[in-house]
Order: sequence, then structure tokens, then C-alpha cells
Amino acid sequence: MSITAEKKQKVIKQFANEKNDTGSPEVQVAILSERINNLTEHFKTNVNDIHSRRGLLVMVSRRRKLLDYLKRKSEARYQDLIKKLNIRK
Repeated sequence: MSITAEKKQKVIKQFANEKNDTGSPEVQVAILSERINNLTEHFKTNVNDIHSRRGLLVMVSRRRKLLDYLKRKSEARYQDLIKKLNIRK
């Protein structure tokens, strides 16, 4: 259900602003989106997994807060990120 270290490094490299950037909102949102997508696939086969569903809701909420922060700070970066990740507002 979680993402592998290789996949995480690939996502970080793709969305990083600098060489060793792991904490920018873009990277955090991209990692959360990858984890959310993995959990969504998990729920297609495990419908009654209610404990993981709570974790999914927490991740979605955290991603929404980060996206709201990014929108307040830079509208252009926000628009670019949601277009790259194919996230709808």
C-alpha cells in the first residue's frame, strides 16, 4: 500500500525545485498523491478495510491543506502542480 523507496525518489526528482529538495509543497503533494493513488487501488479489492480508509482521509486532508498553502503563496506554482498531477479542485 505504501510506495517503494525507488518510486519515492523518482517522484522527488521529478517535482523538486532544487537538487536536494524534499520538503517543498510540490514534493510533499506529489508523494501524498502517489500514496493516495496506491490506497485507492487497494480499496478496489479490499472494500471493508476501514482502518486504512481513515488513513486515506487523513492523507487527502493533508494534501488539501498543502495545496491551499501553495495557492496562497503562488498561484502559478499551484496551477502547474495540479495540472501535472491531474488533480481537480
